[in-house]
Amino acid sequence: MIVPVRAEGDTLAAYFLAEGEQTGEQVANRLVAFIAEARQTLDIAVYDFRLSDPLKAIVAGALEERARAGVRIRIAYDGDKPEQPALASGMDPAPPGTGAFVQSLGYPYRRIGGIKLMHHKYLVRDAELPAAAVWTGSTNLTDDSWTLEENNIVTLASQPLAGAYARDFEQLWQAGDIGVSGDVGADPADLTFGGAPAHVQLEFSPACGPAIDYAVAQRVASARRRVRVCSMLLNSSALLAALSDLLRTGRVPVDGIYDRTQMQEVLRQWQDVPHNHWKIGAVGEIVDAAGLMGKHSTPYSPTSRHDFMHDKVLVVDDTVITGSYNFSHSAELNAENILLIDSPALAEAYSAYIDHLLAKYGRQG
Repeated sequence: MIVPVRAEGDTLAAYFLAEGEQTGEQVANRLVAFIAEARQTLDIAVYDFRLSDPLKAIVAGALEERARAGVRIRIAYDGDKPEQPALASGMDPAPPGTGAFVQSLGYPYRRIGGIKLMHHKYLVRDAELPAAAVWTGSTNLTDDSWTLEENNIVTLASQPLAGAYARDFEQLWQAGDIGVSGDVGADPADLTFGGAPAHVQLEFSPACGPAIDYAVAQRVASARRRVRVCSMLLNSSALLAALSDLLRTGRVPVDGIYDRTQMQEVLRQWQDVPHNHWKIGAVGEIVDAAGLMGKHSTPYSPTSRHDFMHDKVLVVDDTVITGSYNFSHSAELNAENILLIDSPALAEAYSAYIDHLLAKYGRQG
């Protein structure tokens, strides 16, 4: 399903992934095409980077070719957490192996520590050049992400936006810690998609975490025509309240898809947190009232099949909201990035993708 959605000359492109609908080689080759355009610098910030030998050969070969051409390559990754993370203290689990994989590539790297996650999935290419570009979205650099999960990739050909990502990367690189990264002064940018303007607003957490949560909820609360959900989780208090209000008034239709299995685990965790009890009922009411479809993924373990509905997408009227940012309180505290893109054409492309997933997983019963 990795068919580029764009028109000739567009500066924004979107790619959609779904379980079993594209090969790892197809995604690897798409990534290689992005890497191959680097002329001076390539900075990679990634939560999970582990590839099987065949896919590693494809990506590593592209990196080696660019390094030989004089491109400076740096990789920042989420510091591997202990096998038994301190969950009670807010430490999230991270799959093992990323550190060893990144170090095997042989480029300068930083292990980004912190009690929360360095959860980005972005590459910044030539931020100082007019041809600067960014690869971002929900997609980790793993076999499972590329073949078993629902994910989306967004590429942005924009020097101002690339500059903001580069500043975020530099903060992480210099500190070696999530800290308060993301305070980068990212100005909105005007790109093109489908031959028409696409207005892009970019934010980073943790520096702007609470503001992101508020902005997303306000967009949903102000919806005039539709709200479509395509998200692994729904656990932001502000978003749940906004969705509940919309559904109670019936002002605009709400529909979409989420990961039923992973959300059930969140609901079980909330049972042990009294101030989250209200969310359990709220999620149930939203799922029922909106008729949200739930993908039955495999319960998580480090060694299980990782076939999550892993997107983090909202379509609100003609705005697409997406990135690495799950709609959760944890995302406010993680190192994340999120895009709010005003573009009728892009909103229709994402809406068609959601329709496809609804039809696909509606057959699960």
